[in-house]
Amino acid sequence: MKMKNYLLNGVGRLVLAASLLGSGLVFVPSVANAIGLTAHQSGGPKPTIVLVHGAWADGDSWDGVIAILQREGYTVDAPPNPLQGLTSDSTFLASYLSTISGPIVLVGHSYGGAVITNAATGNTSVKALVYDDAFAPAQGETVQQLVFAKPGTCLGGGGKLANVFNEVVPTGQSANDPDLYLKVQPGTDYLGFDKCFANDVATNEAHILGATQQPLALNAFTQKSGVPAWKTIPSWSIIGTQDQAIPPAELTFMAKRANSHITYVKAGHLSLVSDPSAVAGVIVKAANASS
Repeated sequence: MKMKNYLLNGVGRLVLAASLLGSGLVFVPSVANAIGLTAHQSGGPKPTIVLVHGAWADGDSWDGVIAILQREGYTVDAPPNPLQGLTSDSTFLASYLSTISGPIVLVGHSYGGAVITNAATGNTSVKALVYDDAFAPAQGETVQQLVFAKPGTCLGGGGKLANVFNEVVPTGQSANDPDLYLKVQPGTDYLGFDKCFANDVATNEAHILGATQQPLALNAFTQKSGVPAWKTIPSWSIIGTQDQAIPPAELTFMAKRANSHITYVKAGHLSLVSDPSAVAGVIVKAANASS
């Protein structure tokens, strides 16, 4: 996927966001460049930024964010998220993180937030967690429980999985743990991929995302989360006010529970695609604060 329009022209490059933590103004990275400032303002080493995609996506969903962070001089990794179950996905990521020397800022989108919550626990190299329209479960919670905790998700399907998902059982995989693909076309109690999952993305790009989506195993919904890393690691949360997949009220609840620094953006569930400059700006803030 080729991300476009992540650079704003003219005055649009001077994107200002009111800080929720004070009366100052927050500059996104492109603004820092425009006025000749260095985005990383700490005297410590720049952390490696590790980006973890969520369900029905892959590493390409981070393209716009990666381009901005690399332009700022960060080393950025976007490893594949296997999407086969919360326990195994978190174990895979934890192993990956163990190969990185130096400080890490760990970022998760959507289901990827649940994965980073578990994978970072006990890893002293992870200095900050960033949740982008993402789950931040407490111990014992499941993604299934959280997505329906408050009204408003477009993934309900009237209580029937078949209204929202196409189920595929790969050879050798249990029939009780099918791979779930989001249906592209709208149907009963379901808005369709574009309006539900990619409601803030250009139509042609949403079509591509729907066609190239990576499936999520049912176990990822139903496995219980472990001890959350956000209890001991500072966190930042980006919340799309137009998110149709995870209700903003639930995102806000999880963020406040984790004592996250919260930034609201006018975006849908895929803010990393539709507004990568805002997402990258919060990641840089987390990197500066943790170095």
